[in-house]
Parts: sequence; C-alpha cells; structure tokens
Amino acid sequence: MTTIIPRRRWVIGGLLGTGVLINYIDRINLSVAAPQLKAEFHLTTADMGLLFSAFFWSYALTQIPVGMILDRFGVTRIGRWGTFLWAIASGAVAFTGGFGGIFVARMLLGIAEAPGFPASAKATGYWFPRQERSVATALFDAAAKFSNVIGVPLVAFVVVGFGWRWGFGLTAALSFLYFIAFYFIYRDPSADPKLSREEHAYILEGGATPEGQADTNAGAMLAYLLRQPKVWGLSLGFAAYGYSFYLFLTWLPGYLVQAMHMSIIKSAGFAAIPWACATAADILFGGLLVDRLVAKGYDETKVRKSVLIIGMLFGLAVFGATQTTNPVWAIVWISIALSGLAASAPIGWSIPSLIAPKGGTGTIGGIMNFLNNMMGVVAPIVTGFIVGASNNFELAFLVAGIVLIVGIFFYVVVLGRIEPIQAPE
Repeated sequence: MTTIIPRRRWVIGGLLGTGVLINYIDRINLSVAAPQLKAEFHLTTADMGLLFSAFFWSYALTQIPVGMILDRFGVTRIGRWGTFLWAIASGAVAFTGGFGGIFVARMLLGIAEAPGFPASAKATGYWFPRQERSVATALFDAAAKFSNVIGVPLVAFVVVGFGWRWGFGLTAALSFLYFIAFYFIYRDPSADPKLSREEHAYILEGGATPEGQADTNAGAMLAYLLRQPKVWGLSLGFAAYGYSFYLFLTWLPGYLVQAMHMSIIKSAGFAAIPWACATAADILFGGLLVDRLVAKGYDETKVRKSVLIIGMLFGLAVFGATQTTNPVWAIVWISIALSGLAASAPIGWSIPSLIAPKGGTGTIGGIMNFLNNMMGVVAPIVTGFIVGASNNFELAFLVAGIVLIVGIFFYVVVLGRIEPIQAPE
C-alpha cells in the first residue's frame, strides 16, 4: 500500500514564492513610476540609471554578510526582521522630495530585502528532498518574473490614476501583509508543529540539507568557500544571467516608452508578455522538467547543467532585439531571451543547497547573489549611459549578449559536477 505523504512543505514553498513576488513588485515600482519622476524632478536618463541602481548597491554589498548571518541565526529569525524592515523601507519612498531622497530610500530598501533570496534558498534546502528541489526553487524564482506580469500593470494603474507616491504606498501595504503571514506560518522543519512525522522523514530521506550551524565559524567558512572553484563557477555564471535579467527588470518599460513610443499603460501591457513567458519557462523547464528527469534516474549533473546552459544560450536571443524597430518583433526576441534565462535561474538557485557543506548554504547563496546583484548595479548604469549617449538601446542589448557568453564559459568549464563540497577540516 502506497503511503500518502502530507504536503506541508508545499505550503512553505508557496509562502516563500509569495514573499519573492511582493519583494520584486517593490523593486519594479520605480521603473513604472520613472516617467513621472523624470518629469517632476527634471531628471536625465543617466540620473534614472543611477536611481535604478541605488537598490542594488546596498542589496549586493550586504549579500555576503547576510548569508553568514543566516547561517548563524537561521531563516526564521532573520526572515521576520527582514520582512518587517522592507515594509517600512518600501513606504519611505512615497515621502521623498527629490533625487537624493529617492536614492537613500532605495538603498535602505536594498538592505532590508537582502535576506530574501538567500533565505528562500536555505529554507528550500531544509524543506525539500533533492528530487523536488528544482520545482520548489522555481516557485520562488518564478515569482520574481511573475511580479512583472501582475505588478507592472497593477502599479501602472495606481501611478497613472493616483500619482507615483500612491504606487509606493501600495507596495508598502503588500509588504506589511507578507510580514504578518511569514511571522505566523514559517518555521524550520524541526520546529514546525504542523509538519507530520511521515513528511519529515520523507524530506530527510530525500537528501534535505541538514539543519543547524556549521562546525566551523562563519569567517572560516567564508574563507574556505571562496577558495572553491565550484563556488566561483556558479557565482560568475549566475552573475552573467543577472546582467540581462536586471537590464530588463529596470529598463524594459522605459525601452518601450522611449524606443517604441508607447504610453505608460501600453508599455506595462507589452512588458508583461516576456515576463509571463519567463514565468512559464521557469516552472516548466527549470522546475518540473529537471525534477522529472532526476526522479527517473538520469545523472543530476548532466540534467541540471544541460538545462542551465541551454537556457543561457536561448538568452542570446537578446541579439535579435538589436535588429528590429518593430515593437512586436522586439517583444518576441525579448520573450525568447527571458524565457531561456528564466529556465536556467531556478537551477542556479538550487545549486547552493546541493553543493554546500553543512551550515554553508546561506554563505554560498550570499556570494552568488552578491555578484549577481552587482550586475543589478552595473546593468542599469551602463544601459543609462549607453542610451543617453546613443539615444537607442541596440548597443546596450549587444553588451548583455556578450556578458552571457562569458557566463556560459564559467558554467561549462569552472562549475564542474554538482555535488557537495567537502566540509572544511
């Protein structure tokens, strides 16, 4: 008789996905409000590039410390504080009065949201067996893409109807509601009274990441992991993905308004199309397909790396967007590129928990997300200066494609097999 395993772990997966969804709506609201901000405060294109990057300066620079703190104090405690603080920081933008105030508020938001992705990756390692890890990771990673499908039109409606300040007020309210949900629902498996003994055994027997701190201190673990080629292959490959992802996250609405001469509302509708495609690819290929093949007994490394690299190759469709002035074809090429990148993303985020020694998942996730989000600093600024100098986006998209080629090299050559790194002595 087949034992039916309860599904508490999927409640946790859904909670983490909801958090990332709201987390990313917080990030994209500035992109939607950009035309109004630019007009009200007389900002240049380069100024907007700097504002888009402000969040990522603080977010990226706090990733490694946050990863170490997560490994020391755990997901429950750090997750609660992070969600509470990001709700406050999100609302602060609505009360600013110019470039400087917006820049500072966005930097504070970056600090507050820093635990989001590393905490979700660490929690997924605790809560899911290896054969379900890709789908579980795709739940929260796809939410980052889906935020553009519902978040951009939602924020655009509020911004156009009530003004840009109300757009930031809306995201602050959503963030606070998530803080309440996280506070009452999330626990690590060993501390969750609603997790059955049967499901906990199933999770552990399936190769879940062991709970608890590392046997070495945080500084020594960081130094040890920074010497591992696997960590650098993963982190630099994922950073290349991040360059294109953050270019489109911050500049896609502006590209459609400026280059394709659309209104804010129309650009929001068009911008949702590539992100909807990316959401589907994230779950179907980066999640379900990978877990299905691993469950059938195919080699884990070959499966994960094949989808990882093929997805990055599809990302090179960004080159196609440099060859058209037709908005429909531009959206087609960008949809292909983002779908490929989205298929590779949950695999990248699942790898820290698959290769980390005990107590090191948060640190590896912090290293990876630091380099990834430094691209969130670089891509908006570089794009802003290129577009400001040339008055078009072709060269900016070309640069993104070249960065992807470099990332593919690190995934293929440096990452190696996806297997646990030996624990430090």
